Amino acid sequence: MGNESHDFLPEMGDQEGPQQGPSWGNPRWLAEVVDSDADLTAALDPTQMKLAVEAAAQKAGKATDPKAIERAAQDSISAMLLVRLYRVRGHLAAKLDPLGLSHRDEPEDLSLRWHGFEGQEDKEVYVGGVFGFEWVTVGELYQALRHTYCGHVGLEYMHISDTEERRFLQDKFESPEDTIHFTPEGKRAILQAVIRGEEYEKYLAKKYVGTKRFGLDGGEAMIPALEAVIKWGGVQGVREIVYGMAHRGRLNVLANVMAKPYKVIFHEFSGGSANPDDVGGSGDVKYHLGTSTDREFDGIKVHMSLVPNPSHLEAVNPVVLGKVRAQQAIREDLAAHEQVLPVLLHGDAAFAGQGIVWECLGFSGVNGYNTGGCIHFVINNQIGFTTSPKFARSSPYPSDVAKGVQAPILHVNGDDPEAVTFACKLAVEYRQKFKRDIVIDMWCYRRFGHNEGDEPSFTQPLMYAAIKNHPRVSEIYSEELIRQGVIEQGTAPALRDEFIAQLDEEFEASKSYKPNEADWFGGRWAGLNKPADPETARRNVETAIEKKLFDSLGKTLTTVPDNLTPHKTLLRVLDAKREMFDNGDGFDWATAEALAYGSLVTEGFGVRLSGQDSGRGTFSQRHAVWVDQNSEEKYIPLCQLPHGKFEVYDSPLSEYGVLGFEYGFALADPKTLVLWEAQFGDFANGAQIMIDQFIAAGEAKWLRANGLVLLLPHGYEGQGPEHSSARLERFLQLCANDNIQVCNITTPANYFHVLRRQMLRPFRKPLVIMTPKSLLRHPLAKSSAEEFMGEHHFMRIKSDLTEIDDKKVKRLVLCSGKVAYDLMQKRDDEGLEDVSVVRIEQLYPFPGEPLAVRLKRMTNLESVIWCQEEPKNNGSWFFVEEKIERALTVAGHDGMRPRYAGRDVAASPATGFAKRHQEQQEALVADALGIDTAASTTKSTKKKA
Repeated sequence: MGNESHDFLPEMGDQEGPQQGPSWGNPRWLAEVVDSDADLTAALDPTQMKLAVEAAAQKAGKATDPKAIERAAQDSISAMLLVRLYRVRGHLAAKLDPLGLSHRDEPEDLSLRWHGFEGQEDKEVYVGGVFGFEWVTVGELYQALRHTYCGHVGLEYMHISDTEERRFLQDKFESPEDTIHFTPEGKRAILQAVIRGEEYEKYLAKKYVGTKRFGLDGGEAMIPALEAVIKWGGVQGVREIVYGMAHRGRLNVLANVMAKPYKVIFHEFSGGSANPDDVGGSGDVKYHLGTSTDREFDGIKVHMSLVPNPSHLEAVNPVVLGKVRAQQAIREDLAAHEQVLPVLLHGDAAFAGQGIVWECLGFSGVNGYNTGGCIHFVINNQIGFTTSPKFARSSPYPSDVAKGVQAPILHVNGDDPEAVTFACKLAVEYRQKFKRDIVIDMWCYRRFGHNEGDEPSFTQPLMYAAIKNHPRVSEIYSEELIRQGVIEQGTAPALRDEFIAQLDEEFEASKSYKPNEADWFGGRWAGLNKPADPETARRNVETAIEKKLFDSLGKTLTTVPDNLTPHKTLLRVLDAKREMFDNGDGFDWATAEALAYGSLVTEGFGVRLSGQDSGRGTFSQRHAVWVDQNSEEKYIPLCQLPHGKFEVYDSPLSEYGVLGFEYGFALADPKTLVLWEAQFGDFANGAQIMIDQFIAAGEAKWLRANGLVLLLPHGYEGQGPEHSSARLERFLQLCANDNIQVCNITTPANYFHVLRRQMLRPFRKPLVIMTPKSLLRHPLAKSSAEEFMGEHHFMRIKSDLTEIDDKKVKRLVLCSGKVAYDLMQKRDDEGLEDVSVVRIEQLYPFPGEPLAVRLKRMTNLESVIWCQEEPKNNGSWFFVEEKIERALTVAGHDGMRPRYAGRDVAASPATGFAKRHQEQQEALVADALGIDTAASTTKSTKKKA
């Protein structure tokens, strides 16, 4: 489109008869208009243009020359296009950078000249109700557009496909009563909040010189804005807010938004613990800690919690969303998504640079993960550590990734606290109305660099020269309020002095402050506790179920509704399952799992299972969801059970985000068995941050218990390096201080009992299970009905399938997982009567005591072998070696040490060649059993002959 605004309009002289204005019965000229320019096509529908032409014709009068009507119509359409372009691109001309260093060329199509209106500011044009105008002069329209879209708030919303959402935001911006407006009382409250934010940072800097605090200096407008989220959210129905945020400004938010007592933070700055001395745990630095509190505005109480997090950027995001989802379920708010609000505070470089941000945005509309919209607040420092934006991203704004889920974006100048507060109020209202994500991008600056010990002028000398001379937010705002007559000259200094006096009192109180309790077993966690030491206490519980429940679950799991047409293969599976219950034998892994879930649901617990193939099961083994072959309607047998709730979700194709989400869910709800299943255990690699920083260390760092279960398919069946190993060694390396549980289970019944044990014990620990692949249908890996009932419970060690008197055992082979069956089959084939195979079903906490008891009975023991399928530098060997040796010593076998049998060290976890895999497997089994492979081959040949 050229600079002349009328180039795209065709001549209308080809119509027959008297010309009384455009003929809508023959809209050829209108079609040409629409086809000639894409911007106009998107901007104006034919109805709008029809109204413009009719209005122009009415104003010009019927006797007027048709050319005059055409010109009036063209002017109106040009004016509408001007409005459209400001709605789409006005943010590019907004005054967003407080420092004035961001040099952006204003788009040419925002000028009057581009639209053919240069020098015609007094011309009246029809705009059909924009800003309340039907007819308006070009100059008035232009000024209204500049004021609305090019001030201290820039709005991006025209990428949203939903017309109602666009119109809502448009009305909020363009209606006079909804523009940025605060009462004098409101303005004084905003100023007071900004002063609290500033003086708090300055006080910390004075009292704790050189100490890292990742201060909010330069972004203090966020404080009144977040308070507006609480206040306005309460009015809109919010009763709980869950926050997640990075380091920057965290201490300020804890104190001035979350109302964590100043004396407590001062106590922590002085080296004191956040918890009583006898609680234990490693603790964490103060700018990683969370808190929870209640705040009340206008009689409405809102509960708030800030989730603790590690230094890993944005890692807390899915944890917050999972926790919110759980809280919504607890409050029965999953349909309305009204009462519990997630708020995530981001850094600009991290929001643009970390993939987990997109994973979490992707949850926003997905069943099972949707939280009804999240408010994202980007603290846009215009720098990432020492990296300038042009080197940190390829998009104009850090927030551009949010356009992928059609989230509206409010860019706002951080030197204007009213604008920032307005943006947050609008964000709350939008989220509550449409239940969708929205982003606030607050442009500000870092006054003291990445942290207070940093020298930012090394890398950004011009920026920090400007910052040095730039007035603080409170100075700019108080001067504006004085100019408006809202406050007097001495008001701001008086507010500062009053707040500093309060801080002085709190500082003195911090010297004698001692925390009197830890808050990790309150609320929904009441009744749970920190468990006894596994080294000194047996922590098993009764997990068997009654026969009546067993039989009832059998009917539920095998009954097909009359109106359902299952897949023919599923019918065969159900027939086999029915036979298990009829015969009382041959129970496989999937049936045992369903019995565990079903029994827990019947007892009033929730069960939530998610993963990339969890409904059917990666290996077509679970069939928790039955799909009608004619309608694709889904039937979930376990959802028919009373009392509790069963949920199963095929998750987004994400490990990092989904595992974090499930961790957050389990963090909030200890009464739901929450399980995450990797498609193959190897894929847990993609979630290593969640495993290292949250699952393994969260309790020690933050006193936050969690009962999440990880199901990681593991086993060497010749499927190559990415479909064999769940990296068992990594989980074992993380084991310490009774932090997690790691199991490699070999029978369906034992799997059933460990899942039930997870919920029936009075404490919660993450549980990592190396789940099988070939054992899902292995003829020897079956259980009988009686193993689910009576006196049976979870067995930390399992005996040999062949009964061998302990006193006859000369060679003991210890192992875990699938290799046990290879060992037992080969041992029986070879007729080795003095070799026993014992399975370690729970690797951590290691069952040293029962193993020692068993070893003590083996009075003729000559050697102990640890056999594993994994390479020597992987798997369990380096973890169990010392523990087995200790058990041998306790059992009286002084000087005896375990020997390794397994694959050699390897850089890749498994071979990709089936023949080589088989050779390796046969060799390690023979080595473990002490078989001479040459002699064994000869013996086997003679048998066949």
